[in-house]
Amino acid sequence: MMRLGLFLISLVTLLFLCSLLIGHTQAPLYTSLKALISGEGPLGTVMQDIRLPRAILAALVGGSLGLSGAAMQGYLRNPLAEPGLIGISGSASLGAVISLQTGFASMFWLALPLSALGMSVLAVFLIMLLAGKQGRSLTLILAGIAISALAGAMTSLVLNLSPNPYATAEIVFWMMGSLADRSFDHVWIALPFCVVGAMMILSLGPALNALTLGEDTAQTMGIRLVKTRYVLVIGVAAMIGATTAVTGAVGFVGLMVPHILRRWVKSQPSRLMWASMLGGAALVLAADILVRLVLPDRDLKLGVVMAILGAPLFLHLIYKTRAELS
Repeated sequence: MMRLGLFLISLVTLLFLCSLLIGHTQAPLYTSLKALISGEGPLGTVMQDIRLPRAILAALVGGSLGLSGAAMQGYLRNPLAEPGLIGISGSASLGAVISLQTGFASMFWLALPLSALGMSVLAVFLIMLLAGKQGRSLTLILAGIAISALAGAMTSLVLNLSPNPYATAEIVFWMMGSLADRSFDHVWIALPFCVVGAMMILSLGPALNALTLGEDTAQTMGIRLVKTRYVLVIGVAAMIGATTAVTGAVGFVGLMVPHILRRWVKSQPSRLMWASMLGGAALVLAADILVRLVLPDRDLKLGVVMAILGAPLFLHLIYKTRAELS
């Protein structure tokens, strides 16, 4: 585990530096780092105001998605579970879509992310209401699927009734997910929610370890399932709602990373969460670098790249799961 942790930390650090150095404006390593520290000249502005917040957001988004995916899979004891399963990302997207469609997003710069966060908070209350106080993991899944379906239907309705094709195009592009043109304002919006959510999720390590033996056995070991579910849903909602609010929908990270790293941590949820947080940060940093290298002159969306990478793995997981059950 120690070797894996050191490797992932080194990988994240290397990719973070590469993310700072790659872009339309090319400069030697020493010159770029000097401009990043001093902030002098056009290169300093590019490094401090464009590349640095983009790299921080990539690590923040990836870490949040990876950690949320590992926690969801540990709680539900299902390798196919991922953060979008409980409908938080879909609800956040609905809030952003309504904000863009009504023109509220243009009133002030915080309007769009606040709308997305507000809708994700509403989704949490609805999930808790539907799941019930004593509901178990199956009830949580069903409640999440219902909220996700409702959010998807409402988003489609807003797009269908949109009278402005330019607003519709803006909504569609935003929903693809991107880290382009993000600033430190977006970092400060997402950072508090991600930090608090991560602390809540990481505190569930012992409970998730016990849940690998089953809910009944975990209860006999003193695990409070209702409290665990509340902390899990609120923590995941804080991270996914915040990251979706500032970057749009970025999928498959929470599904891919835990699956890749599970064998290296002996399937122990508490260890997998730490590893997935670092692995998710590395994956999104790498994908964002790939976006800038493959089509530097076109605005290739991060969510599109992650879907292309994640869909084949998801199909492999389904095939593997079916083979194990047969």
